[in-house]
Amino acid sequence: MSDNRNVKIRVRNLSKVFGSQPKKALELRDQGLKRPEILDKTGQTLGLSNIDFDVHEGELLVIMGLSGSGKSTLIRCLNRLIEPTEGEIVIDGENIPDLKEKELLECRRRHFSMVFQNFALFPNRTVRQNAEFGLEVRGIDMATRREAADKALKQVGLDGWEDAYPNQLSGGMQQRVGLARALANDATVLLMDEAFSALDPLIRGDMQQELLALQHRMQKTTVFITHDLDEALTIGDRIVLLKDGEVVQIGTPEEILTKPADDYVRRFIEGVDKSRILTAESAMRKVRSTVRESDGPRTALRKMREHSLDSIYILDRERRLIGLIDADAASEALEQGKDKVTEAMTQDFRNVTREEPLHNLFAMFSENRFPIAVVDDDKVLQGVVVKGAVLDELAQAGED
Repeated sequence: MSDNRNVKIRVRNLSKVFGSQPKKALELRDQGLKRPEILDKTGQTLGLSNIDFDVHEGELLVIMGLSGSGKSTLIRCLNRLIEPTEGEIVIDGENIPDLKEKELLECRRRHFSMVFQNFALFPNRTVRQNAEFGLEVRGIDMATRREAADKALKQVGLDGWEDAYPNQLSGGMQQRVGLARALANDATVLLMDEAFSALDPLIRGDMQQELLALQHRMQKTTVFITHDLDEALTIGDRIVLLKDGEVVQIGTPEEILTKPADDYVRRFIEGVDKSRILTAESAMRKVRSTVRESDGPRTALRKMREHSLDSIYILDRERRLIGLIDADAASEALEQGKDKVTEAMTQDFRNVTREEPLHNLFAMFSENRFPIAVVDDDKVLQGVVVKGAVLDELAQAGED
């Protein structure tokens, strides 16, 4: 799926070898050998191999894989906490591997904030003092850093807790402090390394939803590391799936589920409730015909006959959806001499956006006999979902 947003981070040919003979390991890699063979022959560990991907402005990109896949190595290469062996990591025109130490420190300060799994809070500091710590290290004056910390704490729902200490907070609240500290630094990219893994499942689910809400408000470019497929599918705009230090597949959650790249990905996604990940867009069909608000019932009946429809959507001049009229209502309006379909239309039908999860649509079908309209944020009609299309989409996803 294409993304029209600007590229914030461009990663090309990124590789990392752990050991004293990286060139030898890469030569064997280029000859076609894989990680276990290279380790056996050289004692060198190929942590990452020829990694290519982009991170777009405002995107929440998830990098996921099992233990040992290279995901934590990858996120630490992005800000050079780990030195890459080869490759490019370009952010806003700067190639991070080429930067000198002072330039690298400035690049990190300007571009990267990091949220860790273990919260990393200072127990003797208040919530506010923890949130402003990064700014304090940079020498920002107290009034400015306090204002930034309080704003960030409010963004994560912790206003009113500024003077509390970490031991007075739940695990989820402590992680919010870590997130607030990252936001207070106002870096352009948020790096989150297994940020919710230490939380119990209920709190973890809450934090995922909080992150999605925050992302919707702030459109912060975020790279999120996880080993949990459900988490990746829940929060990711796109997913980079790693295995043995190599990219196996890059795609949206729907693309991962419906078009797995190989048997490894197919095994990875077994057992996933696809109805909770697939959206209305995947089952959406083109609308066969519509009428204008100025049209009469005779026109509506004619178009319904021509296209074998039981009902037809009514649009205004900007193609916004304003109502629906079925064949019975149109016939009755014609008998009564009504001039416009709007005099006999109903608004007793459901409409959703493209992002609505499929599992939500089942209840809508049981509540209402009409198809479900798919609209954009301006209520412009995009397509229609019928019950059979939902079942077909789930069946096809199951077969894949």
